[in-house]
Amino acid sequence: MSQPERGVALVVQPDEGESFWQPVPADGYAQVQVSRRNVASNDRYSAGVQVIAPGCFIREHCHDIHEELLFFFEGTGRVLVDGVDHPVGPGTMVYLGPMAKHKIINDGASALKMTWMLMPGGLEDFFEAIGRRRRPGEAPPPSFPRPDNVAEIEANTVFASD
Repeated sequence: MSQPERGVALVVQPDEGESFWQPVPADGYAQVQVSRRNVASNDRYSAGVQVIAPGCFIREHCHDIHEELLFFFEGTGRVLVDGVDHPVGPGTMVYLGPMAKHKIINDGASALKMTWMLMPGGLEDFFEAIGRRRRPGEAPPPSFPRPDNVAEIEANTVFASD
């Protein structure tokens, strides 16, 4: 009996991987830790960490064919899923199937931090297209607007038309 092919292994430490400052209304940053960019054989998902600044939010959106898994590990806030409001805090996990509308709100006093996984991958393309490259340890930039062509960027990445 033949042995299965050995897969790639990757260990990503804090502040490793691509990272992008995010524009308003989220502010904060997104860090891509696993994607097809650092594991060439991986086209099934991408994963990383997103930090949402206090008083900010990720606007309501959905993904057409994508499934998303969110795990909150620091801070407090809320997630609106198909119009239903749910509190989130350390230990909260959220699964979002295709076309599930969701909005993530940081109404706490500190950063809201979550691990995200998107299947199939591609969220890294969106973060890069709307953000600014972030280097570990640097101070956050002043808030900046989303690009004027954000609707086009969304249509060409992982978002469904609203």
